[in-house]
Amino acid sequence: MNSSETQELVEKTATRSTDIILDSKQTDPPHASKGGIQRTSFLDIFSEPFQWLRMLCKELNTSFVVGVALVYGLSQGFSGSFFRVVTDYYWKDVQKVQPSAVQLYVGFYYIPWIMKPVWGLLTDVFPVRGYRRRPYFILAGVLGAISALVIAIHGKLPIFLALVCLVGMTAGVAIADVTIDACIARNSIKQPSLAPDMQSLCGFCTSVGALIGYSTSGMFVHHLGAQGSLGLLVLPPALLILLGFVIYESRNSNNGPQEKKKKAALETVSGAIEGMYKTMKVPGVWKPSLYMYFSLALSLSTSEGQFYWYTDPKAGPAFSQEFVGMIYAIGALASIAGVLIYHKILKDYPFRNLLFFAQLLYATSGMLDLMFILRWNLKIGIPDYFFVVMEECISRIVSRIRWMPMIVLSTKLCPLGIEGTFFALLMCIDSLGSLSNKWAGGIVLHLLNVTRTDFTNLWLVILIRNLLRFSTLSLIFLIPKGDQSNVLVPPDLLSQGSTLNMEEGLQLVSVNKKTQVHEEL
Repeated sequence: MNSSETQELVEKTATRSTDIILDSKQTDPPHASKGGIQRTSFLDIFSEPFQWLRMLCKELNTSFVVGVALVYGLSQGFSGSFFRVVTDYYWKDVQKVQPSAVQLYVGFYYIPWIMKPVWGLLTDVFPVRGYRRRPYFILAGVLGAISALVIAIHGKLPIFLALVCLVGMTAGVAIADVTIDACIARNSIKQPSLAPDMQSLCGFCTSVGALIGYSTSGMFVHHLGAQGSLGLLVLPPALLILLGFVIYESRNSNNGPQEKKKKAALETVSGAIEGMYKTMKVPGVWKPSLYMYFSLALSLSTSEGQFYWYTDPKAGPAFSQEFVGMIYAIGALASIAGVLIYHKILKDYPFRNLLFFAQLLYATSGMLDLMFILRWNLKIGIPDYFFVVMEECISRIVSRIRWMPMIVLSTKLCPLGIEGTFFALLMCIDSLGSLSNKWAGGIVLHLLNVTRTDFTNLWLVILIRNLLRFSTLSLIFLIPKGDQSNVLVPPDLLSQGSTLNMEEGLQLVSVNKKTQVHEEL
């Protein structure tokens, strides 16, 4: 498919989406009262999100939208935020380890995310009883539920076993994530004009889930303790098991000889690896991937040092468990604001311009942490409680604005046919960057002697982190200049000689819509 045909497909898809929204607005009942104009305006504002969701359900299939809400909202949003607060208290109060050691342990949480290409290959080329998606939702749920039960029921586990259980919980989230991400990547390729909308949906669900998780985490830690609170995280993976049984997926009725099926699977794996290698060699793919890695790796994580300082009664402000959860909950609200700002204002800006200014704001906002650690807020008359909430809100909004275009860019870099595997590879690169900044942050905390009780050099760690964030701006030339609606990778990049069956897997669009898209292709 040449560039003119690709552009025509994008324009047609955008026109269909616009028509759906206009049709839904035209069906609204007229209001003849004197206050009809005001009432109509209010109703339009109130109903706009529901019309948007109805459009996504019609264009992308309702089961896809529900799956995104469950995986991103409950499994990642709620479970991830609740897990963050509870495990911080678990390491601090139950295991009683140093902040630099916690940074090292937290880095291991990213290993299942680094393995996303493996999960992607499994979901793409190794069906179970004819199903490619359902079994992996079930596997994710079983793994997460068992891990949460073990760490909650037993007493104080040895550090190694506790770490294995916590990594098992994150592995369950990662496997479910890569399964739904394959669906998102495929839809982004087939309907590129809706790629920003899909990421807005993901970001909104994650933020709402995080809001609930953060706002309740401190309360549960206070009443149940950190270990007891971990038992509540059995519920999200249990619902993933249910999703695996009820989500619609056509069964692949391949009843050939076993050896023939194994050979076909190996050929498919070989084709997927070859396709990833071929795609990664394209300059328009490896350059932005390199930027995304360094933008994360160069931002040293100081979260555990700051957490220990937040809760210290002598050196820090001694925030309570409930207030720590509330800080993060308010930050989740700010994340929703960041999603809305991106969706309403920024989604049409070119990638390079948007990411440059987002990174600049990200580095500048990091200076607020430095002001707080040095207690400059008290010198200018701003209380700790107000300042930390303000800092968290600004940081979350800027982080969301910086992160969402990078996710949209990642979906644009995936070739059709191995979109699940390749998107998992790109997310693996991002997770590797996060692991790098966690471990590098832990090393710096250790070298500068930031401990459970000594925070003298914590300000210096944060200053080094902020300077490295500014240095990332020098790599912005790696990001393409194109708009976020542009097609960056030709859909037929792997069409010749590909061993992958692009029509197998979860049905994400209606039969008529899918047929229409392929006819246009």
